[in-house]
Amino acid sequence: MMILLMLLLQTTPVAPIVKGTALPPPGSEEAQVMAPVAALLRAIETSDRAAALAATLPEGTITATRTGPDGAPQRRTLRWADWAAQLTPEQGPVAEKQGTPAIEIDDHAAMVWAPYTVTVAGKPVQCGYNLFDVVRGAAGWKILNVTYSARTEGCTS
Repeated sequence: MMILLMLLLQTTPVAPIVKGTALPPPGSEEAQVMAPVAALLRAIETSDRAAALAATLPEGTITATRTGPDGAPQRRTLRWADWAAQLTPEQGPVAEKQGTPAIEIDDHAAMVWAPYTVTVAGKPVQCGYNLFDVVRGAAGWKILNVTYSARTEGCTS
């Protein structure tokens, strides 16, 4: 009984973590990490190749993962310049809505993990999770790599 009482007295009260989020408290460093992510999402919506390349590092890649028709995992990886060359206006407005991100930062490296849904003309066409590797250099935070899962079923706008 005495040991239990001593353990309870050693507990430091902290605010509870909101279930379903792994977010650190809002702050300027998190906002700086999210700036190139937001810029890349805007570039997708506007098919702005130059803006996409400005938010990323040229040596980085973007990798899509999905389940093929046979149920086997599929993966496609492109360098940023090759990916940006494919940015073209779709039939109707394209929007990528990103859910609440989990952001982790250590020194000059950060990762952002968030659910997303892509819509074309307001209709969901793809959804999954984005994983951004963001690194800080002389020019500030830039996206090095993105890996994302891609599904076409169960997507909501």
